[in-house]
Amino acid sequence: MAEFDVDLFVIGGGSGGVRAARIAANYGARVMVAEEYRMGGTCVIRGCVPKKLFVIGSHVHDEIEDAAGFGWRIGQVSFDWATLVANKDKEIARLEAAYTTNVEKSGAKIVKTRAVLEDAHTLRLATGEKVTAKYILIASGGAPNHGPAVPGIEHVISSNEAFHLKELPKRIVIQGGGYIALEFAGIFNGYGSDVTVIYRGDNILRGFDEDVRKHVRAEMEKKGITIITGCTVTKVDKHGRDFTTHLSGGSSIGSDQVMFAIGRHPNVSGLGLEAAGVAINPANGGIQVDAWSKTSVDNIYAVGDVTHRTNLTPVAIREGHAFADTVFGKRQVAVDHATIPTAVFSQPEVGTVGLTEEEARAQFSHVDIYKTDFRPIKATMSGRDTRVLMKLVVDGVSDRVLGCHIVGDCAAEITQAVAIAVKMKATKADFDATVALHPTASEELVTMRTPTARHVRQAAE
Repeated sequence: MAEFDVDLFVIGGGSGGVRAARIAANYGARVMVAEEYRMGGTCVIRGCVPKKLFVIGSHVHDEIEDAAGFGWRIGQVSFDWATLVANKDKEIARLEAAYTTNVEKSGAKIVKTRAVLEDAHTLRLATGEKVTAKYILIASGGAPNHGPAVPGIEHVISSNEAFHLKELPKRIVIQGGGYIALEFAGIFNGYGSDVTVIYRGDNILRGFDEDVRKHVRAEMEKKGITIITGCTVTKVDKHGRDFTTHLSGGSSIGSDQVMFAIGRHPNVSGLGLEAAGVAINPANGGIQVDAWSKTSVDNIYAVGDVTHRTNLTPVAIREGHAFADTVFGKRQVAVDHATIPTAVFSQPEVGTVGLTEEEARAQFSHVDIYKTDFRPIKATMSGRDTRVLMKLVVDGVSDRVLGCHIVGDCAAEITQAVAIAVKMKATKADFDATVALHPTASEELVTMRTPTARHVRQAAE
């Protein structure tokens, strides 16, 4: 008789947990996955996938306007928010079914219920059943964080609810200056809403390259989005169907909807972590793990947003796969969290990989900057007032490209390819030796020959 009911019990049916379950099952492990909501997790159900679909749709208005410069005469058009939401729901349901099917095809079993740790090897399901497992993987993800409670917080929505609004708000106030806030600002603006962004810092996209931050803000403001920085929401009043948002600076804004997108926190509460002895990382509030995603308990691991390391879906997938290889494939695989490319599907779009200029100057004695800011070819005919930013950060001693930052159409698509070169430690000479693909925006990455800035760190005396 087996010592445990299963070899692996996975808490969470999102991208990281599903990948781990499938790979472990392929290695012959008996696997059970508990998901209390919908298979697919944050990314598929209420994150990157529906958000990208909304972003794509919101571009259409600009495409229609730009068409005139190319000779197209398009008559009166209309937009129906309910159709967008319904079609998005159909696609998410299709993806959820695919996730479920793929897990079951691998031989793993799915239980649609909540699971709580009772000890290092025992889980109690919401159904009352108990399951014992040799190994446990926690992949419960994260959730929107509304921050310190303010009066009227009950009137505020998060990105979760934004995907299911009954109608498009004419006016919306969004608090936050990161990925989610800016992406939804572009979405609502593209569909015709009047958008105001409130952010406590000095500028949006904290942690990104300074040139990127300035460029994105300028381009968003050109599109009519109001961005107020150095300010926070102190109170939200409701008057019938309208809201008044009060700001720390003393002003107030009327709107039909108020959304907070000020970050996400790891889903660690109510999982029974204390009972099992699983430690929390005091620095970030996520589950403490080592390089192999092992927690403070030898047989319990954690991957993805619940660890609050690098909260990106492909990273969770890579971590889940590495865990299964390490524990069930019997080969030690650690995920390299350096040089991870990322994108912000704001409007304009951001793609970035490697170090910012500020990070490079702190780590390297000689840093060369290659930067260009230009009008894309499409805008020369459409007449749209928009510019693209491309920037390379280079080690002035070794000539290695340390970072690449792009703002403009298809920035993410370009950055995915450039990320391979950066990961391979390509030099600026390698970029220069690559023939340009003309006429494209991305050819600028291999035609920038003269540094726009050279920084030399003075040695301490």
